[in-house]
Amino acid sequence: MEKIAFFDTKSYDRTYFDELAPKAGLELTYFENRLTARSAVLAEGCGAVCAFVNDELGEETLTALAERGVRAVALRCAGYNNVDLAAAERLGIRVFRVPAYSPSSVAEHALALLLTLTRKTHRAFTRTRERNFSLEGLVGVNLEGRTVGVVGTGRVGLKFAQMVRALGTRVIAFDPEPKWGAGIEYVRLDELIRRADVISLHCPLTPQTYHMLSRSAFHQTRPGVIIINTSRGALIDSEALLDNVKSGKVGAAGLDVYEEEADVFYEDVSSKVMRDDTLNLLLSQPNVLVTSHQAFLTDEALRAIAETTVGSLRGFFDGERVENEVGARDTQTV
Repeated sequence: MEKIAFFDTKSYDRTYFDELAPKAGLELTYFENRLTARSAVLAEGCGAVCAFVNDELGEETLTALAERGVRAVALRCAGYNNVDLAAAERLGIRVFRVPAYSPSSVAEHALALLLTLTRKTHRAFTRTRERNFSLEGLVGVNLEGRTVGVVGTGRVGLKFAQMVRALGTRVIAFDPEPKWGAGIEYVRLDELIRRADVISLHCPLTPQTYHMLSRSAFHQTRPGVIIINTSRGALIDSEALLDNVKSGKVGAAGLDVYEEEADVFYEDVSSKVMRDDTLNLLLSQPNVLVTSHQAFLTDEALRAIAETTVGSLRGFFDGERVENEVGARDTQTV
């Protein structure tokens, strides 16, 4: 049995990994700890580690893993912005990911955020549980006839575009590598930001996309624009977003990710003091809806993640070519 250290474990992670890993000859040791340079010691004696989106896989962590005999990192997610791929190559550590576990899961969650905000069902739910059936303040808007800007038309972005187009919206998109023939009007990013009533982000986090929605970008948006982000938090300058929500320039925001989420998301911090003032203030706004990076969290996606990850690890240990390997020259796509 090949030994794997499984970091940042939650109960829902284990369901399909417990089923599939033993059949593939893999012995998983689960740790609730996030993977960092300090916690890497837990991987002693393991040939590989399994990591998630908020684990820290910079050079220091990778060096600590290599010193303990780790030869592979299996990311149970699509993005790999948290991995120093150049350092991994120097250290001889192979890196694998899950490029497409369930595009529909993420796209449907983005649509759920959008529809919740446009029809204010989150506020109605809270009211009616308190036996308040007033409709005051619950006036919504139709999506039909509005322009939705999709940033990034990989598997998730294309699926989201199909969904909102079925609601009668006009879809425009930006992608450095347009999917011609998909029936989508591609425009420059600055044009999309100026024209869209809704901007939905479906692109990876890279040095080029960091703070894509910056303070200057918000100056260009239409009044009342709705922002949806189910990709990576740092695509948006959070302080600039907050200022534009407060001024009314941004009509609503649905965030499944946040740029400083690592110490908060996936954890119960309800009894602790929240020191992140920006997140505190975003959470206090009635037109901001935050979910804790759960767009992937469907039964179908969890099974697909486990199947792909287990398959990659088994292939690695068997000396096979693994299709889902990424290296320093790879460009992230979603």
